Amino acid sequence: MSRFDAQRVGVVVIVSRLAMTFAAELTVGTGKADEPAIVAHVAEHREPGAVASIPWDAYAGDLRRLPIGVFDSGIGGLTVLEAVLKLDAHDNATGRPGGDGKPDFAGERFIYLGDQANMPYGNYSSVGRVDFLRELILRDALFLLGDRYHASVDAAEPRRDKPPVKAIVIACNTATAYGLEDIRAALTKWNVPVLVVGVVEAGGRGVVDAMRADTSAGAVAVLATVGTCDSGAYPKAIAKLAGQQGLIAPTVCQQGSVGLAGAIEGNRSFIVADGGTAAATPTYQGPSTTHPRAPLDAALLAAYGFDTAGLRGDVGDAQSLQLNSVENYVRYDVATLVEEYRKSGGAKPISTVVLGCTHFPLAAAGIRGAFARLRDYRTADGTQPYQALIAEQLTLIDPGEDTAKELYRGLFLRRQLIGHGEPRTACIVDDDAFYITVAAPTLSADQLTPDGVLTTDYKYSRLPGDFTCDDVRTVPLRSTPEGRAAAELWRTKLPHVAERLRD
Repeated sequence: MSRFDAQRVGVVVIVSRLAMTFAAELTVGTGKADEPAIVAHVAEHREPGAVASIPWDAYAGDLRRLPIGVFDSGIGGLTVLEAVLKLDAHDNATGRPGGDGKPDFAGERFIYLGDQANMPYGNYSSVGRVDFLRELILRDALFLLGDRYHASVDAAEPRRDKPPVKAIVIACNTATAYGLEDIRAALTKWNVPVLVVGVVEAGGRGVVDAMRADTSAGAVAVLATVGTCDSGAYPKAIAKLAGQQGLIAPTVCQQGSVGLAGAIEGNRSFIVADGGTAAATPTYQGPSTTHPRAPLDAALLAAYGFDTAGLRGDVGDAQSLQLNSVENYVRYDVATLVEEYRKSGGAKPISTVVLGCTHFPLAAAGIRGAFARLRDYRTADGTQPYQALIAEQLTLIDPGEDTAKELYRGLFLRRQLIGHGEPRTACIVDDDAFYITVAAPTLSADQLTPDGVLTTDYKYSRLPGDFTCDDVRTVPLRSTPEGRAAAELWRTKLPHVAERLRD
């Protein structure tokens, strides 16, 4: 996005070197000229059992008893589900604002999908695969709307007993930026009356609420994936919502992270568990001195302040360094963002930080600490180049809570909420269900890494339009090693989600 493009939407945007321009013409709040082919395919293939299909009869009547669907490119969207589950911002009897000591969604059941096999979504735009990304996002919505899944990765045939959903929460910033309008347009074409809520507009609303609470607030920093930053979704949403409130749009700077989401999930392309100062790994995809979109600047090593225990390679040779801890990915992204803001001539201190990827709230403490460390950073000659660019007190915006509030308002207005205290039979299912995508066992060896996940080359070489391809399978999350390994994280950081999970 150019400075001119930013000014057209009423906000000055300082874009980091990671926020490329070719996808910036995708707009928020306006329709796209081209309709993904999968939309017409679904409309034309209504036969039961089709790979991309919807149980049409389920959407012909009252949807109130159906569960709510939530999807993300991985487990990061569970932070949004956590916000939904713990929300108490309304009177359950009247729907009016104001908590009543009872969770707003206590009576609801949820179906969660993490598209782990195809993540991270944020990197598709950088390799020219936006059309395929849009199809992936529509497939996520179709899974939630449909009834098809595999009981295990090696199951011979899919099952067809998953319930449909009455609402879809896009718990992924990149998927919201590139797919919200596609999903809404598709539902209209399919005549499926399902509510859709996305996290980007909710996050923008959180920024504007912070501006109203503190009229002296400075610049806004957006930490997100490359794809979310490429789309320009947050600057546009913030400008639009600020204008609606009669506020002057703030300066917005962005950092498109290449590897933080993957590192949080333990993706071996970005982090290896046997870390330390071990030798560099050939499959590494994170920041490096030669990375075209995440260049590691040897001149900024002191500013990055990396923990040597979270590095691979020779700590004395910048060209060999690989990041190997969540903490170091955070420090790289924060330092890169603030350095780009400094070089752009930014004057107002950054006072608000949007956690523009659903994985990032899991690293919120580290992000806050990285900004504080950089504010106090001194160069060898004693100067503090970043102190004036970072406010002493930062407001971190987690879009999850605002997303939960929008979901509640939308279902309340549709009279589709299951009230607190209603019997479990009020929903057509007794329990929540959690699913994850994994690579299909039918793939060839050259399409999989030794760990059994899609290779980077295969993942980002695919094209849209092949509706019979079954290169990934959707299975119950607990049936996968990844799901079982993440249980400790849920128990300690996402207690409401952990309570809903079943062994």
